Amino acid sequence: MRFEAIQHVCRETASRLIRTIDDALMPVRCVFCGTRTLHGEQAICGGCRGDLPWLDNPLSPAPPPITTMVTLLAYEFPIDSALKALKFRRKHYYAPAFGDLLCDAMHLVPGDIGALLPVPLHWRRLTFRGFNQALEIGRPLAQRFDLPLITDVVRRRTTRAQSGLTAAQRSRNVRDAFAVRRTLSVDHVLVIDDVITTGATTRQLAMTLRQNGVDKVSVLAVARASVLSLAPSD
Repeated sequence: MRFEAIQHVCRETASRLIRTIDDALMPVRCVFCGTRTLHGEQAICGGCRGDLPWLDNPLSPAPPPITTMVTLLAYEFPIDSALKALKFRRKHYYAPAFGDLLCDAMHLVPGDIGALLPVPLHWRRLTFRGFNQALEIGRPLAQRFDLPLITDVVRRRTTRAQSGLTAAQRSRNVRDAFAVRRTLSVDHVLVIDDVITTGATTRQLAMTLRQNGVDKVSVLAVARASVLSLAPSD
């Protein structure tokens, strides 16, 4: 028993030493204020995390055929600026920070999720941008919860940017925009997105998934915006 206790103390000491060295060589800094984060704070410090525009009710009304829709933050400063910086100025360090926030919110979605689907980009937009922000935000969830990322769903036609469109125009804009390359053997898919405005894109995606063998579709997004905020899509 005494030997096991000594081993435990040695392991704890070694672990603290490794964390100290790692923090000294590659300190993690808050993506919003730049201060060094404490152990366990991830990429957003406690102060900035508390100041984020959290929604009082992250459970949004889920339009059929969506089962559950969760959005965490209001699309306002600093979230709007950070998402635009990620998407249009390639500030990739925001992606794992937002991914961590979604990881912490996984308890809000049903427990029978079988796979993750980041909202796909059309190949032209993906080529121009070089990455899919929804995929980058979703990677931490796939790793932490050991969930596969679906790659067999594509945006088969390019669509106008959703920003500036009315709700009806957004719905028409994404109609029949997605296709599934093969029947999916997943009962419940969790769609990952950066910002939800009218929900037209995720609703169309959910309809496509349901038509191709998926029983349930839920949505988890970083932010929720009003149509008046003209949140940029894709």
